[in-house]
Amino acid sequence: MGRDTPSIIYGGQEDYRRLYYSDPAAARKAQISIMAGYGVLKMGTAMAKNGSAAGSIGKLMPYDPSANTGAEIAPARAFLVQSTGGATNDLYVTIADSYKFAVDDDVYINDNVTTLEQLGAITAIDRTTYSHMAKITVTVAASGTSFTTARFAYLAVQGGDTSVGILEKSVDTGEGADAQGALATLILGNAMLYTGMLTNFDDAAIADLGSSSFGQYTELK
Repeated sequence: MGRDTPSIIYGGQEDYRRLYYSDPAAARKAQISIMAGYGVLKMGTAMAKNGSAAGSIGKLMPYDPSANTGAEIAPARAFLVQSTGGATNDLYVTIADSYKFAVDDDVYINDNVTTLEQLGAITAIDRTTYSHMAKITVTVAASGTSFTTARFAYLAVQGGDTSVGILEKSVDTGEGADAQGALATLILGNAMLYTGMLTNFDDAAIADLGSSSFGQYTELK
C-alpha cells in the first residue's frame, strides 16, 4: 500500500521534547519538499539541498556530516556493498538505499581515507539484475583508487555536504520502492534551539548556517 506524500509523524517521544528555546513563531521558516527514500527523519535533523543540474534538483535531503567513522547518524549516505576495485562507472548499494537517488541526480563518492570525488549525473539505476543489491551507473568514473567498504565508502547526492537549515518536525520520507518523499517545514534562522535535539549537526553545519553553539543552546542567526 502506498502513502500520501505529505506526512508528519506525531506521537513519537521525540516530538514531545522541545526543539525551540526561543519563540517558534519568531523563527524564519520555509515549506520544503524532501526527497524520497531516507526513512523517518527526526525533528532537529540538519538538512541539505539537492544541488544537481537535473534529477531531484532543489528538493531537500539530510545533511551529510564531515566525519566518517562509521558511527555517525548520516541517513544521506548510501554505503557501498562492493568496493570499487579501481576505475569504474558502476557502483553497488543496497536496493533500499538506491531509492535515495533518481536518474540525473549528481552524486559524489567518499570514504574515510580517499579524497571525495564528484561522479556527475546518474545515468541508470538497475534494481532487477541482482536480488541483494542495486547498480548505480554514473557519468564520471570513480578513480583508479579503490573506495572500499572497509573504509565506509558511500554515495551521496550533490549538495549533501552543505547544511541549509533544521527540520522542524519529524517526517517519514519512506523507504524502498514505496518511498514517496515528504512535505515539511525547515527552520532557516532567527531561532534558539536546544543543541541536544539536533541530529547530524557538526561544526561544518554550524559554519554553513552562520550559527553558534554555547552550552545547551544553538543560535541560528
